[in-house]
Amino acid sequence: MPIHKRKILFIVFASLLQIFTIFPQQIQSFDIEGIKDFSASEVIAWAQVNTGQKYTADIIDSIKKNISIAYNDRGYFNIKFVNQEIIFSEDSSKVSIKLFIEENSPATLRNINIVLTDTVQNIIEDDFFEQYENRNFNKFLLEEAINDLLLEMENRGHPFAQIKIQSLILIYDSSESKYLVDVNLLFKPSDERKIDKIIFSGNTKTKDYVIERELRIKKGELYSQKKIDELTSKINRLGFFQAAEKPDYYVNSKNEGILLIKVKEKHTNNFDGIIGYIPPRTESEKGFITGLVNISMRNLFGTGRAAAFRWRRFNRESQELELKYLEPWVFGFPINLSANLFQRKQDTTYVQRMLNFSLEFLATENISASALVETESVIPTDNGSNRFTVFNSSLVTTGLELKVDTRDDIYSPQSGYYFKSSYFFSKKNINGPKQFISASTLTDLNLQKLSLDLRAYYKIFANNVISLGLNARELRGSLFEESDLFRLGGTNSLRGYEEDQFLGSRVFWSNLEYRFLLERRSYFFLFFDTGYFLRQEDNNRKIPRSEAFKYGYGLGINLETQLGMFAVSFALGKGDSFSDGKIHFGIINDF
Repeated sequence: MPIHKRKILFIVFASLLQIFTIFPQQIQSFDIEGIKDFSASEVIAWAQVNTGQKYTADIIDSIKKNISIAYNDRGYFNIKFVNQEIIFSEDSSKVSIKLFIEENSPATLRNINIVLTDTVQNIIEDDFFEQYENRNFNKFLLEEAINDLLLEMENRGHPFAQIKIQSLILIYDSSESKYLVDVNLLFKPSDERKIDKIIFSGNTKTKDYVIERELRIKKGELYSQKKIDELTSKINRLGFFQAAEKPDYYVNSKNEGILLIKVKEKHTNNFDGIIGYIPPRTESEKGFITGLVNISMRNLFGTGRAAAFRWRRFNRESQELELKYLEPWVFGFPINLSANLFQRKQDTTYVQRMLNFSLEFLATENISASALVETESVIPTDNGSNRFTVFNSSLVTTGLELKVDTRDDIYSPQSGYYFKSSYFFSKKNINGPKQFISASTLTDLNLQKLSLDLRAYYKIFANNVISLGLNARELRGSLFEESDLFRLGGTNSLRGYEEDQFLGSRVFWSNLEYRFLLERRSYFFLFFDTGYFLRQEDNNRKIPRSEAFKYGYGLGINLETQLGMFAVSFALGKGDSFSDGKIHFGIINDF
């Protein structure tokens, strides 16, 4: 061949090579054949190859290596690549790859053995690994077994235990034509540790003993990781601190086990109020003050004691007044004593006064039971001879209450539930007015009240929480008056309606919320509430039966502020237009 022709061919070849360098071949498709125990999408993901990726000469070897490692991790040690197809497009710019795999049977994890030195005592039960043995081997199962053993040791007072894989022996069982795996673990349990000291940091106001008694962990007891993990939610449920950090545990120079609990005080004295003045409508009327004042002190003098004052005036004639006090851990025992004084003036109809005392036994950090005694009097304020309002009556009530609280936080739970069930028995005596008491009037009555509250919280994914509340009340007896009935409607029950808008001897409401967390205790929420009430017919007083199902919906925001937890929501009731919406707002008070 002449020299000039050789030069021409060399130039053409170099040009083509440059073109392919500038425009590399791309993988158009990648398929797997022959797999049985896994899906094609799983194996393709293991290969770590994507369509559109640059094709290189060593990519097939890389794919096979990645797939083999993934199969080996899952106990498939005898995987084979029996064939492969590499097909180029007509213009050679794209490549299709297909691999044919023979999986063969996975290996079985036959034994997990603990290897100990002569100086270490075996503190592990012989059957501890029984649940993991005689199953298909994979590294994830082995990691689970090791983690479970470490956790078991941490809960037995060995927080610094170490486990290493000493050897992994692969054996071929010709009789069953499969591989067996024996694993030997080198176990170093470390010294047994105790909680010799508990140090609190950041509680500038709250006394150490207030936190320590709620944690129910004592100096000198064995270290337990399970108990340590539960401390954060216990601290959060106190409501005295910002979201708590996970406690630290370390050993000091004196070989003492130190449990360090860091907290940050939050504002526990809340004031919530709005005052308004309603001017007179006529010259003969007088103006009056209306509004709400709600003062709460949840950690008096850093001792955990709590007190609250609430005054609310609905209109010219109706108002409520309430005082509460809580004495926690009476004489150092897990018993809370609380007192509550309540007075309601209802229009020109009656004045209702209640005084109750309750003792709550804190059986565990999550479960408590209460006994209650209450006295109540109802005094009619308009006793005109021609109009009946309510009877002058007195009641003595006793009751029992069971409460279970596993929430991880009282203000913004992300998991857990709150359950409360109550039963109250009331002895009611009717004393007057005499003009409305006839021979057929029952003056000695027995009333029963039953209540049920359930709130559950579930974190569906990061910063997204579903909250569901179910509440039911029922009153049983032969005669009900307005002062006996349950009230429904408003901020704490059925949003989208006036406060205490509905009365019933049987009420039910539910609250469903979707919460998007802005911070740990601040969130935006959407809600849907439902409510039902029933008031039985009373022919003697010409009260018709009333029954209805209502619902409300809307949105709101809950913010953690220096003054406390502030909540505001906009709600619409059944059949409401936008202009009929209700705004509910205030400081959240858990006392």
